[in-house]
Formats: sequence, C-alpha cells, structure tokens
Amino acid sequence: MPRSILDEAHIHPAIREAVAASHADIVREVQAAVAAHAVVVVGMRQNPMPKKARRLLEDKGIAHHYLEYGSYLSGWRRRNALKMWTGWPTFPMVFVKGVLVGGASDLQKLIESGELAKLLA
Repeated sequence: MPRSILDEAHIHPAIREAVAASHADIVREVQAAVAAHAVVVVGMRQNPMPKKARRLLEDKGIAHHYLEYGSYLSGWRRRNALKMWTGWPTFPMVFVKGVLVGGASDLQKLIESGELAKLLA
C-alpha cells in the first residue's frame, strides 16, 4: 500500500521551493551515506533505540555507518526533514543496501529471522 503524500499540484507554487529546500542538506547527507555504505543507522543523542540498533549490528559483526542529529531538545526541525523524506516517524532509521528497513525493533526481527544476512549477501 503506497503511503499518502500531498501531491505537488496541491501545494501552491509560491511555497513549493520552500517545501523542497527545507533542511534539504540533511536529506542529501543521509542519501549520500546510504549510497556509500551497506548499512546506515540515523539516530539522535539521548535516545536509547539508536544505541540498541548499533549494538545489535556490532554484536553480529556488521559494519555500519552512523549519523547522529541532535537530541530530544535540539535538532528536531532538521530531523523532521528526514521524517518527511522517509515517512518513518521515529529514530533510528536503519537503511540496508539503500532500503529503509525500519528502526531497532525491525532490525532485531530481520537479524533473528536471518533476513538481514540475506539482504547483505
């Protein structure tokens, strides 16, 4: 089922550039990391779930690239651009070979099922 995204035709032309440019730098940075690394974890300080995701990967000996953006009280506006881009509402955001696989709990399920090993093969 495709997620619902407001069609560009329903965004007034006067604000389209503002919508497209809003914190585009953070999106480009994550896109570049996802293109350059097999596994990328995007997280934030003080949130235990990005740490859990990284620990799961480290315990399996899986190399990953980590990007951290702010904390609960800082950087939330920039992180919103990532949420809008991916449609994923929480952190971490875990990417495997260019595909968003979810957060720490989703990653754990992939590891336990053997699916992550297949994705990385």
